[in-house]
Amino acid sequence: QVQLVESGGGLVQAGGSLRLSCAASGRTFSSYGMGWFRQAPGKEREFVARCSRSGGSKYYADSVKGRFVISRDNANNTVYLHMNNLKPEDTAVYSCAARLAVYGPINPSEADYWGQGTQVTVSS
Repeated sequence: QVQLVESGGGLVQAGGSLRLSCAASGRTFSSYGMGWFRQAPGKEREFVARCSRSGGSKYYADSVKGRFVISRDNANNTVYLHMNNLKPEDTAVYSCAARLAVYGPINPSEADYWGQGTQVTVSS
């Protein structure tokens, strides 16, 4: 059982930056590939980024590539999403997800555990 708690969301102007954190409970965090997803009002949940168990392998959605960076700290059971050059279309609830596999989830159906989400709002 893994519990995930996100933090770091908020209101930011376009062009600004935020860092989201996802703290995981349990002693087996390094067994899970991790991912970030987002859901805007009226839209389906979409993939943002994922990383491998070690954090060495990373993969991004085209819409955030070059602006967002996923990283993890296995010693502190935390995964991060560093978001730079934010745009109004990045506004959404961001959730982290854990998958008991080498690589984190790309599709929501692959996730074994979810956090509750944190709101990110980017004003123009």
